[in-house]
Formats: sequence, structure tokens, C-alpha cells
Amino acid sequence: MTVLQTLWKRGTDFLGTKYAILGGAMTWVSERTLVSAISNAGGFGMLASGSMDPERLRLEIKATQAMTQKPFGVNLITMHPALQDLIQVCIDEKVTHVALAGGLPPAYAIESLKQAGVKVICFAPSLAIAKRLIKLGIDALVIEGMEAGGHIGPVSTTVLAQEILPHVKEVPVFVAGGIARGEAITSYLKMGAAGCQLGTLFVCSTECQAHPKFKDIFIRSSARDAIPSPQLDPRFPIIPVRGIKNEGTKKFMDIQKDVISRFDKGDITQQEGQLEIEHFWAGALRRAVVDGDVETGSVMAGQSVGMVKEELPVQSIMDRLIEQAQA
Repeated sequence: MTVLQTLWKRGTDFLGTKYAILGGAMTWVSERTLVSAISNAGGFGMLASGSMDPERLRLEIKATQAMTQKPFGVNLITMHPALQDLIQVCIDEKVTHVALAGGLPPAYAIESLKQAGVKVICFAPSLAIAKRLIKLGIDALVIEGMEAGGHIGPVSTTVLAQEILPHVKEVPVFVAGGIARGEAITSYLKMGAAGCQLGTLFVCSTECQAHPKFKDIFIRSSARDAIPSPQLDPRFPIIPVRGIKNEGTKKFMDIQKDVISRFDKGDITQQEGQLEIEHFWAGALRRAVVDGDVETGSVMAGQSVGMVKEELPVQSIMDRLIEQAQA
């Protein structure tokens, strides 16, 4: 057994994979083709259910199972109105691992999955929440730093790893956010991680079905181009999303300024202003990923985008990561 195999044995045993590398669940990006390719290359693909209804999720799971015999998981959003039905679909279709993302999961969600023998993965943005999730009976944790793409917390990956890894031994912990090289994976394994999760690096794989313009902007962008969406006024809070700055980012600033101005004049209520701000990005991710509208769409990307230089098959990306990690 190599040093690398020894370091991530807990992770590979938990996932049932050759490598303890999870593909980040990216809405509209992590669909059957990319997920199955990651699993077939020795990693662990994670299907992003996003806003899918139960029947659409069922079809996507079946289609993924037709493309790989290897283990993969499903990522469910805890705020989805049909969460219980989505959980039942995962149970019916014999999904082995489910990640509950986008907020603290309700106890019933964890219980339903555990009773059906499904391994439950949750996200912990702090040590206190990690401990609370472990008490609820979850099977593994992902700690994701603010360098990641999409919805982010306020703390960096390296700080989270130092805060959480030495104090959580009960369950495997996977580190995510800004990881794009094998050396970084090894360093987190040595700190006590069971493995790592990578998203941005796999967007420019040949198997990824994202629009060519979406991939092209990844290849052309540097780390500093991937910025969190700014909040201009604490009276109108937003959940920060990291993406590549574009015309949409500038327009988002303008709409916030306009809402704040109209609210201060008494023309709109706080609730009306909040809804206007929240509706701005509705459908924007799909526009960017599927339609290729990278100017006004939401181009969610982590800061590791600066290390994405070319389009490669998933197997080549995985081979390079393993070579770097072993070295």
C-alpha cells in the first residue's frame, strides 16, 4: 500500500472508491455525464439535484446508474419544498450516499436516510456545527472554505481545516474550497482529512456538458476574477456567491443601489426591496451554464479557476492529481 493509499484509507473505505476525491455538486453542471465520468475515473461523483422535482431526480439517478457501476452520491438542498419526496427517491433508487446541503438539515431527513441504510454527508462551516451534526448521527462531514465557487461562508479553507480537523475524529472529514492540485490534497490528508472535494477543476473536463462559452471563461480567468457577490447594505442581506465578475455582477450592484435609494425615500418596503434583490439572479446560473450567457448569467467558480488552463478528459485530470499527490 502506498503512503497516499494509507493516508486516505478512511475516505476510500467510506466512499467505496479507489481515490478519496469527491466531485463537488454543481447545479446544472454535475449531471449524469460528469458524475459518471468522475466515478469511472476512480473518484466519487456527486449528482447535484438543485431545484429538480422528484421525478426528474429519479430519471437522472437511473441515467447515471446506466453510465457507471461505481459508487456515486446525490446532493439534496435542505430548503427544497419536496425534500422528503427527494429523499424517498434516493432510497427507492438504492443511492448509497446522500449529501444534505444549503443549511442545517432537519432531523427527520437524517433519520429517514439512516433508517434506509444510506450514508449521510453534511457540510459544517464551524466546529460547533460539526459537533452538532455528529450528535444528530451523520456519517461524514465536508468542510468548505470561502475560496469555493457558488454559495460560500466567511472562513477560508486553511483556517477551517486547522479549526476542525484536529477536533473531529468520530466521522471522516473531507476538505473543499480552492483545491486544484494533488499536493494540496496530500497536505490536508496529513492534517487528518479523509479526502478532498473538488468542483471548479472538473468544469473544464471534456465530459462536462456546460456550454463552451462557460468553459472558455474558466480557462481565461485568474483567481482574482472569481469574486463574492457584494452586499451593499446590511438592511438587505444577501448570501454571498463566488463567481467570475461580469456584466451581471455590475448590474447586481446597481439594483442594490436602486433598491436602497427607493427604500430610503419610502417608495418601497424592506420586504419588497429584499425580493427584488433576491429575484435578480433567478435563472442566472442556468443561463450561463446551459445557454452560454456568460455576460449577464451567474458564472459560479472557485478561486482555483486560475489553475484551470485547458479542457481535458476527467481521467487525465484525475491522473494528474494522483501523480502530484504521490510526489
